Amino acid sequence: MASPSDLKFTRTHEWVRLDGDVATVGISDHAQGELGDITYLELPEEGDQVSQSQPFGIVESVKAASDIYAPFDGEVVERNEDVLEAPELVNSSPYEQAWLLRIRLSDPSQIESLMDASSYDSYAEQAGPH
Repeated sequence: MASPSDLKFTRTHEWVRLDGDVATVGISDHAQGELGDITYLELPEEGDQVSQSQPFGIVESVKAASDIYAPFDGEVVERNEDVLEAPELVNSSPYEQAWLLRIRLSDPSQIESLMDASSYDSYAEQAGPH
């Protein structure tokens, strides 16, 4: 499945949709496929700070638990309560219903370090599991 072309991606399989200085962040379709059935998510609260390349949350599946990494520095302005209550949304709708956080960027230039969809698709093919 080709990744949506309007998104940016990290090497740790998070996706980013930028809207001004706020970005919506989620887990890629590739990552959810590798993880299997998602059973639990742990996410920071609104107002919390996140740091680029540092873990901000945990995703647990029937196979494993994995950290979720911040694509950039910023402040959490919203978290998706629906996905916390129904983590299986990550499996069924990773790019729409299952967004995780909205983060206000501290340094918009950090977006430049992210991959576009075609680069990510090539990377994910070679990278294998999350």
